[in-house]
Amino acid sequence: MKKLDGKEVSAKIQEQVKAEIESLKEKTGRVPGLTVVIVGDDPASKIYVRSKDKMAAKLGINSRVIRLDAEVSRQELIGKIKELNEDDEVDGVLVQLPLPGKFDTWDILDHLDPGKDADSFLPAGLGMILLNRSRVFPCTPAGILKILEYYEIDVTGMDVVVVGRSFIVGKPIAAMLTNLHATVTVCHTRTKDLPAVVRRADMVVAAVGKAGIIGPDMVKEGAVLIDVGVNRLNKKEEVERYCTERQQEKFVKKGYGICGDIHKDAYAKSSYYTPVPGGVGLMTVAMLMHNTLQLFKKRVKT
Repeated sequence: MKKLDGKEVSAKIQEQVKAEIESLKEKTGRVPGLTVVIVGDDPASKIYVRSKDKMAAKLGINSRVIRLDAEVSRQELIGKIKELNEDDEVDGVLVQLPLPGKFDTWDILDHLDPGKDADSFLPAGLGMILLNRSRVFPCTPAGILKILEYYEIDVTGMDVVVVGRSFIVGKPIAAMLTNLHATVTVCHTRTKDLPAVVRRADMVVAAVGKAGIIGPDMVKEGAVLIDVGVNRLNKKEEVERYCTERQQEKFVKKGYGICGDIHKDAYAKSSYYTPVPGGVGLMTVAMLMHNTLQLFKKRVKT
């Protein structure tokens, strides 16, 4: 088995993005602009937004965070998005999810200009992915493909099982892998005999957010394991069952451990695997920077 190091790949992407931004600044006189809109005070969202803002500044992207109170009205939120649509200094916009429960997510996102959709979540972007015509892809699926590319893992002809059907990961990664000539099956909560379906896979992409749902008995020898899940566990027995020794040590110090959707004992059966933490999650922010650069290039027609 070989670990697919998300930190190493992320660093390479950041290096490439920074170099291209510096070159484009000399040619165009400006740099890409990214604005993140966050509503409310969800702790995980706040941490994620801080990491985005920090990386953007490091790479030379003009980053701005608009923080709105959870009590903001629908009209005010939509108005802010429309302002950003018209702002020529803003190339990419990301509305941080989840939004507070009072909002209909699609009712809000549908007001975003598809040409500034940094996460590529809108129907127009997903449609371009299905047609294999897109330059910008949802950040987490894009990160998965960058990892596979970096480690020269060719998915042509592979039997791939994607567990999870969200519009953020499951559905787009299924289309993207299909475009790369993999044979893809998408599973979900109503899939009959999930273990039997997963067991035949040459590659498993797990994205359901349930600790260790893919056990070692469900993985065939030599499979590639791509784990998108990030699960925070606070109970000692759960941490001991699902988390690596390093995360168990973290539990002793901090009272929690992190694990993925694929059980740690399944790694030994794999040819390649992404660890949690340290795998796909590290790629998501890097790919947001990559996407912002692509949107900038399209707007300035480079």
